[in-house]
Amino acid sequence: MNRSAVLTELLRSRPVSRTQIAQSIGVSAATVSRVVDQLTDEGLVHELSAVVSESRGRRPVLLDVVADNTYVVGVDIGAANTRYVVADLVGSVVTSSEVTTPTNLSADGLADWVASEVKQAAGERWPLVRYACVGLPGAVNREQGTVSNAPNLPQVEDPRFLDALHTSFGVPLDVDNDVNYALLGEQRFGIARGQSAAAMLNLGAGLGAALAVDGAILHGRRGLIGEFGHLPVGVSGDRVEHLVTGPGIMRQAADASVDLDGPGDLFADSPARPLAQLRTHFDHALLVVLTALTVSCDPETIILGGGISKSLASSLPRYEDALKENLNSSPRLVLPQLGDMSGAVGAAVSGLHRVYPELGVAVDALATLPRRAE
Repeated sequence: MNRSAVLTELLRSRPVSRTQIAQSIGVSAATVSRVVDQLTDEGLVHELSAVVSESRGRRPVLLDVVADNTYVVGVDIGAANTRYVVADLVGSVVTSSEVTTPTNLSADGLADWVASEVKQAAGERWPLVRYACVGLPGAVNREQGTVSNAPNLPQVEDPRFLDALHTSFGVPLDVDNDVNYALLGEQRFGIARGQSAAAMLNLGAGLGAALAVDGAILHGRRGLIGEFGHLPVGVSGDRVEHLVTGPGIMRQAADASVDLDGPGDLFADSPARPLAQLRTHFDHALLVVLTALTVSCDPETIILGGGISKSLASSLPRYEDALKENLNSSPRLVLPQLGDMSGAVGAAVSGLHRVYPELGVAVDALATLPRRAE
């Protein structure tokens, strides 16, 4: 118990002195020193320089975690691009990249390609990689180990994809919905840092959402939490995703005989009447999703990610006002601080959340870890 408490406090407050650890966790300085010696022998902790002090006596020495003996990999596979990061034991990204997803590959070919890209990027660090987490653009059933609702990248629904992914990586591996990882990344290192209740809405080629309550991402048994794209809207019962995603916007425009070069044209200033009507339909559908997210977990913040959301920055205050009119209050609507890398960073954080307990970190501390040094 003392070892777990000391290591947890080191990760939470790094760099920190023995005295500060003893005061924080409520044990004697002698006990802390014994545990620190043990952690040092295990190669988990090392000493930094002594703290400059005007007082007499022995100057306190700061301690930190040895970060470069263990690495994790976070991957975010999208229909257009795949992003990945390699992070050390304290969550610092040592390498990252974004590459075009080869959607013409078979299920097992795509899995092999992902693993090859990551291994090449990790280079000599690969033997030290302890865990990998991969985000997918679909609903991940964690009980059955299956993926569904991934129309933009159907290869990931093929059981051979997950089998090949585990084989190709050759290290402990977990998969989850890409937006769940993106929200986790923003909670730990982004715009929702320190918020226990937050949500994320991803608008691009598809629609995905994630919710966090008490610092934990909600999953459910079948991975369907956050699949708000299936909500019917209006008398026609169109799915929300058919109105607010890139392909949906283009289909709506074609049905209305409106020429668009791309989905971004929908958000032009002072649009003509046919385009303005399409924008009204978009706004109504988006407010349905934002309302559902708000009443589902009462988040402090809703983060809007994905290519479509980049066109909505100037409209966020208007959406907040609409939510306030309907619900008497509104969460803050923001764009992701980590940009398109939120999912890959969050996947790496999830990997660390699997490594830390194996090292002895208290499980109930994971909601606040990792934490960058001051």
